[in-house]
Amino acid sequence: MDLQDIVIILVMTFPMLLFSIYPGIKASEYLEKKYNIDESKKRVVMVSVTFLFALTLSLFLSYI
Repeated sequence: MDLQDIVIILVMTFPMLLFSIYPGIKASEYLEKKYNIDESKKRVVMVSVTFLFALTLSLFLSYI
């Protein structure tokens, strides 16, 4: 994997954000209900799950 592959994966991450917002919202709502987390931690979970899911989708698409 060279630098060009990494750049392509990161560029493909941005369109994948559209598909990964919903899982991020659902994961943060689940953690809020189950563990009673506060709003700031809920937002951190939402953003991190959204980005990681988008990155995972772009990785899968680049190697298919």
